[in-house]
This record gives sequence, structure tokens and C-alpha cells, in this order.
Amino acid sequence: MTTCVAVALGSNLGDRHRHLALGRERLASILINFRMSAAVETAPVGVPDMQRNYLNAAAVGDTTLGPHDFFDALRDIEGAAGRDRPFPGAARTLDVDLILFGTLVVNELHLTVPHPRFRERRFVLEPLAEIAPELRDPVTSLTIAELLARLPPAR
Repeated sequence: MTTCVAVALGSNLGDRHRHLALGRERLASILINFRMSAAVETAPVGVPDMQRNYLNAAAVGDTTLGPHDFFDALRDIEGAAGRDRPFPGAARTLDVDLILFGTLVVNELHLTVPHPRFRERRFVLEPLAEIAPELRDPVTSLTIAELLARLPPAR
């Protein structure tokens, strides 16, 4: 059995394009029917210090892994890109966030699905809407396209 997953990727440290390419390559190797959006450059949001702009993208595909194993695989991809976590909101070589795992809703210490802040983040919803506007948030029952349409206009 497979589950459709959605992930968001971001990089603002080092060779951002190379880090996203590594993320693409690694995700394509673990997902069936893999698709990835174009990269968009965005200003940092909610970070504690001055940081370089991010390159953001989203990817979708199907996995046979369970949610915890899939989450661990995402952390391994970040590690392959040299991701360091010195403090919350620190600049990163590659951030790979689990946004949706099918219709699953999980709220555990180390795993929260859907991602708790994705509904307010244009830098997640725009790339995701490019490749999977019909995906549904299991909490609100809204599609990605509907969630994006609810956001205030970009500045």
C-alpha cells in the first residue's frame, strides 16, 4: 500500500541550487510518481537573525514507508546536505519538511502531520499548488489551491 506525501524544501546557506538538487535526487529515489515544483526565491520568515533569501520548492509522491520511517528518511536527506541545527530558525543548507502524509493526522513530540504552520506559508503553498493543487488538508478539508487563495496578497 502506498500513501501520497507532500514535502517542502528550502535552502538559504551555501550553494542553494545544489542543495535543492540533492533533495530532488534523494526524494526521487524514495518516492513513486515523484514530482517537484520549480524553485522560488523568498525572503526569510520567522527567523531570529538576518539571513540570506531562501530557495523554496515542494515535492509530492507516493511512499510505502510509514510516517516515522518517512520522517527519518527526510532527516537523512537533510544530513546528506550537511544540515546543522544550532538553534531554532538557523540558516540551513537544506530543510525538508513533511507537510502532508495522506489523510493522517499526528501530533507527537517528534512528529506533527500535517505540518503545523503550512497553511499560513505562501512559500510552501505556492510551490505545492503548482504540482498538486488538489491535495487536501485532512484537518480543514480544504485543497492546497483553496488554502493558497485564502492567504492575503503577497507583498
